[in-house]
Amino acid sequence: MSVLVLVEHDGKSVKDATLATVTAGSKLGEVHALVVGNNADGVAQAAAKIAGVSKVHVANSPALEHQLAEPTAPIIARLMEGHDAFLAPATTTGKNIAPRVAALLDVMQVSDILSVEGPDTFTRPIYAGNAIATVKSKDAKKVITVRTTGFEKAAAEGGSASVEQVDAGGDPGNSSFVSLEASESERPELTSAKVIVSGGRAFGSSEQFHSLLDPLADKLGAGVGASRAAVDAGYAPNDYQVGQTGKIVAPEVYIAIGISGAIQHLAGMKDSKTIIAINKDEEAPIFQVADIGLVGDLFKVVPELTEKL
Repeated sequence: MSVLVLVEHDGKSVKDATLATVTAGSKLGEVHALVVGNNADGVAQAAAKIAGVSKVHVANSPALEHQLAEPTAPIIARLMEGHDAFLAPATTTGKNIAPRVAALLDVMQVSDILSVEGPDTFTRPIYAGNAIATVKSKDAKKVITVRTTGFEKAAAEGGSASVEQVDAGGDPGNSSFVSLEASESERPELTSAKVIVSGGRAFGSSEQFHSLLDPLADKLGAGVGASRAAVDAGYAPNDYQVGQTGKIVAPEVYIAIGISGAIQHLAGMKDSKTIIAINKDEEAPIFQVADIGLVGDLFKVVPELTEKL
């Protein structure tokens, strides 16, 4: 079985989500990677070093510089003539591209898989992760998105795949890149951070959210997350959001402060290795999934914790 994996990158390096997707693909068969971009040969060389990848396809074109879904999907559909399955990380990019590929191939997409049970059988979460469904696809060509927290990351070094240029096609002209507003931070990205400190609505304001959480995160070298309630209240930007409608994370340590533990938030972080909860409500649902719980006032506990670190 031949598997095509979409390489997510920032134009310079391969993103961690790709490494977990390669692991998922290797459970199905021989993994070929696809790099799309403009002057993306450097990324292709990095992808060729990923353990488990046997071939890298690279499509270079000015129309692909921002990896828009509209010009990318037809390239994948053409390459699928020689592949049995297409896998993409279940990120905003993967979720944008994969359904278009499925439509072009006229197959049903299998979304957000947690494990590979066989060549056509997978598990995926339903009901915000409260139940796990086992699904079997009868389509000859599989289109799959991968929940990357469910798989170990493949080694970024050690592979020696061949690199092959492929036809990038033309620009369909039905979309264009306008602008990118990205927040820049020295802290690790949420999806790759080993430690995450998250805050909820209990902080009361944006000022208190940042003045209390940021120093703690700096001491721990952690990423900063937030519940949807905190984001909706304007305490934190959208890219901080952890949960069913935000980012799915599984760090070594997840510290939830002032977060009650709504089911939508738990869906995004309950796979964390160690969960620490700080909340003044001892009945808060977050304590049901926490490995370590502290009942206390965050306005007293967090400064004290920061001071002692």
